[in-house]
Amino acid sequence: MNFKFSLAQLTVLNTSPLEISKMAYECGYDYVSLRQIYMNLPDEQKFELIKDKKMLNDLKAYLNNTGLKILDVELARIFDGVNVKDYESIFELSANLGVKNILSSIWTNEKSYYIEQFNILCELAKQYDLDVNLEYVPIAGVDTMAKALEVIETVKIENARLLVDMHHFHRAKDSVEELKKVPDKYFNFAHLCDACKEIPSDIEEMKRILRQERLYVGEGGIEIKDILNSMPIVPYSIELPNKAQVDKNGYAAHAKKCLDTAKQYVNEYVTGRK
Repeated sequence: MNFKFSLAQLTVLNTSPLEISKMAYECGYDYVSLRQIYMNLPDEQKFELIKDKKMLNDLKAYLNNTGLKILDVELARIFDGVNVKDYESIFELSANLGVKNILSSIWTNEKSYYIEQFNILCELAKQYDLDVNLEYVPIAGVDTMAKALEVIETVKIENARLLVDMHHFHRAKDSVEELKKVPDKYFNFAHLCDACKEIPSDIEEMKRILRQERLYVGEGGIEIKDILNSMPIVPYSIELPNKAQVDKNGYAAHAKKCLDTAKQYVNEYVTGRK
């Protein structure tokens, strides 16, 4: 089976769009996943293409010369006080780069508010022929698959999608039986990683693992094959931050091992939905 893989920004966090693209291509990835809407985390450097025309032109030239494509751009968050229209410049940039997917997540507990804002987000993205992939995150407001599906099924917009991350699915204690019921059309891609089987009870420890200690596919305690075989085959964006591995071996070696272990695993165990 011909699986496709993308290198996600969080895996090699502080790399520029050109650096991560070169790393992805040289390691053998099919795609790259870029962060252009930043979360303002303490350890997060910003490489803003809309403010750096030379970097943008260099990136376009590199993508054109190599055939590498951008799978998605992140992260269009919904949070209290957000102005969704602030994301429009990034949507326009994404469309100009041939991107089809925007990654989103919801960081407020006010259901009527976040559904309204997600609806606005999808309508705005639709103007640029972009799909909005809603990722539920165990430390966010929308933290389970059921909540994410409720949003998608409430807005009823054709460009709303579901993004399943292996770590988040496991931490949310979601069910593969429920996953099997989700329509094929909701899946554009998935986030691939592994993690320890034990679910942290402490929120700070969950954050630490989520951002610094995910594991290579097949080396943790998540039943990844059961999750992936409950979904259609889609591109897999490897989102696998591991500070210890990066500190020891560097970004490029880490990115290569991420791909090698993921390929070995999916080729052995993954068939997709029956």
